[in-house]
Amino acid sequence: MISFLKKYREVAIASVFLIAALIARHAFTFTGQEYVFISLFVISYLFVGGPVWMKAYRSIKKGTLFSEFFLMGIATIGAFALGEYAEGVAVMLFYMIGEYAQHGAVTKARHSIQKLIEQQPDIATVERNGATIMVHPGQVEVGDIIQVRPGEKVPLDGELLTEKASFNTAALTGESKPVNRTSGEEVWAGSINQDRLVRIRVNSVFEDTKLSHILEMVQEAAQRKAPTQRFMTKFAKVYTPIVVWLAVAVTFVPYLFVEQYVFQEWFYKALVFLVVSCPCGLVISIPLGYFGGIGAASRNGILLKGSDYLDQLRKMNILFMDKTGTLTEGTFEVQTVTTHNGLSEAEVIAYAASLEQHSTHPIGKAILSFKNGQELFEVEQQQEVSGKGLKGFIKHKEVLVGNAELLKERGVKVTQDNLSEPYTFVHVAVDGEHAGTIRISDKIKEDSKQTIQELRERGIQRMIMLSGDNPDVVSFVANELGLDEAHGGLLPDEKYSLVEQALGKGNTVGFIGDGVNDAPVITLADVGIAMGGIGSDATVDTADVVIQTDQPSKVAKAIDISRFTHKVVWQNIGFALGIKVLVMGLAAIGLASMWEAIFADVGVALIAIANAIRVQNTFSEGGSILDLFRKSDEVSKPKMAAASCCDAC
Repeated sequence: MISFLKKYREVAIASVFLIAALIARHAFTFTGQEYVFISLFVISYLFVGGPVWMKAYRSIKKGTLFSEFFLMGIATIGAFALGEYAEGVAVMLFYMIGEYAQHGAVTKARHSIQKLIEQQPDIATVERNGATIMVHPGQVEVGDIIQVRPGEKVPLDGELLTEKASFNTAALTGESKPVNRTSGEEVWAGSINQDRLVRIRVNSVFEDTKLSHILEMVQEAAQRKAPTQRFMTKFAKVYTPIVVWLAVAVTFVPYLFVEQYVFQEWFYKALVFLVVSCPCGLVISIPLGYFGGIGAASRNGILLKGSDYLDQLRKMNILFMDKTGTLTEGTFEVQTVTTHNGLSEAEVIAYAASLEQHSTHPIGKAILSFKNGQELFEVEQQQEVSGKGLKGFIKHKEVLVGNAELLKERGVKVTQDNLSEPYTFVHVAVDGEHAGTIRISDKIKEDSKQTIQELRERGIQRMIMLSGDNPDVVSFVANELGLDEAHGGLLPDEKYSLVEQALGKGNTVGFIGDGVNDAPVITLADVGIAMGGIGSDATVDTADVVIQTDQPSKVAKAIDISRFTHKVVWQNIGFALGIKVLVMGLAAIGLASMWEAIFADVGVALIAIANAIRVQNTFSEGGSILDLFRKSDEVSKPKMAAASCCDAC
């Protein structure tokens, strides 16, 4: 709380004085009351209005008179002239909060890239002069030999010297299944060594590793994605000079046409005209419309980091998708067990699980998790057959667990059971006979197929899967879901290139993913969407939209919220401007007094605010807008979401 107050001290102090002013004005009656509450309002205004007027001053020095800051200044001074002190302070207070949040969004984006940089290994074990020493990867030269222990990240790209090894390359390729490497094959920095001490001959310096390239792409994409110009900035360039010069005209032009010109009378009309033109209704209702959209999204498990992205969602017509963890569960599961030669499913699983009971491989873990409490057998003379599986003896019977090649080598005929499907098949043989086949796959999420249908209904013209997984598996999953295209076996730079080619050309391009390897393309896309529950911190931090529930169907929900919010915001704009133009016209001819001006300002604002609240109510699924703030330490820090409101201004 203390750090919050320090960071936002102007807003905090102004809020305290505003509350004190309201209490002094309405709660008590005492001598000199007016001087007290006006003084408190002025002090409150100076804390939040002072910085805005300073920006307006600097803008004027640069030659831009009618900036958004000047517009805020005129609006609030007009409210003070009318005696609506609280409104004048509140508008400036709200505007300042938005400016703080906008700054927070930029700071957070930079912090996201820094967090990604911190994922690089910072220690390398290098062999030198017959000993091993620990150094920073930047001190290792091409040709040096490094050692990587089980569970450690490979610090540099290189050639594997150890006979064989298994690596988790999810950080680079998104591939959930470990990759086996043999002596002479390339190993990438950022991969995690799975099972044994390995030796690697370095072939790239620290700055040229695959992981370093990911960082470069994230930063390049961040620079290329220019922020959308805020609505009120554009609006102020037209609206503010028009109403200011019209007010001047209302004051002085009648002198040329009216026989008995009275300056005070026409100046009063001009003041009414200027008060009516105060855009408080727009300044408050437009951000509240976006707050409503962001709050409604939050209630549905969707966090948005700016109203720009809420707008972009409704315009999105091309969506690239990662596979593992996005459209699939990201974990291996036993799908079916086919039995042969009289054995039961329980027996096949028991044999396989017994040999796999000490395995750390995801496929072995999938079999073990599927055994449903069945008792495991004691295994004798167990051996690993490199790249093919396991063999051993159970109750004096030879048991083989592995791929078809393992069984064929031992003279076992494999019964074909639709083995053309792109899944992992684990065969079990007992005493020379094929006992069964276990089909294992990364399960498609329950709502993935429904999501594709809903997205097509919402105008997504092309949906393309990009994955580092096996191309056959990627094509199979894409066909199951009805996607337009599928590309497998991709590295991050290849994903980046495909998304980059689709940008522009009148398209609004989205990308949805979950791994560190997806961070560059998520940053590059017009709308970067991350799975927040299982996604890496770097991916979540660089994303524009975060799906906390990991349900792809929430993307369709986000588009619905985006469209409804856009509709409500433009209803407010049309209504507010319509009423203001009408009352300004009446004021110019003397048919509108300060009372009509108050309605055109405060009344319109209240009606517009009530309309904006509809966004939250329409998409409510429990919770409140405060949920967005409660989740600040988990995902995207909702101060970024707050920034979206003033993006509209």
